[in-house]
Amino acid sequence: MAAARAAHPGAVVMVHPECRPDVVKTADYVFSTGGMIRFARETAHQKIIVGTEMGLIYRLQKENPGKQFFLLAQGLICPNMKFTNLEKVYIALETLQPRITVPRPVRDLARIPLERMLVAV
Repeated sequence: MAAARAAHPGAVVMVHPECRPDVVKTADYVFSTGGMIRFARETAHQKIIVGTEMGLIYRLQKENPGKQFFLLAQGLICPNMKFTNLEKVYIALETLQPRITVPRPVRDLARIPLERMLVAV
């Protein structure tokens, strides 16, 4: 984090909550992907260091041409996000497999942030 701040003086740092705890603790802002997109659009900050999947940088730059976005570290790739692709989604929808069951109390708690994410985007 210190190297990114030194390389981009005056930039604020926003990261995903899934980042390492030490990164989250020292960031200026912590958002979901939808929160990052909204923050980038609404903030007056012109320089933002982004701690998330590097693919989001393109979208942020495209939607906010007057602002600058920098990766917190080069080559940030989420292996879990890359694991899912269109072919796998198609097969899962076609076959309804794999079937995953979650205990009702866990499902009820998980529904809350999922509904927030669907409304926020």
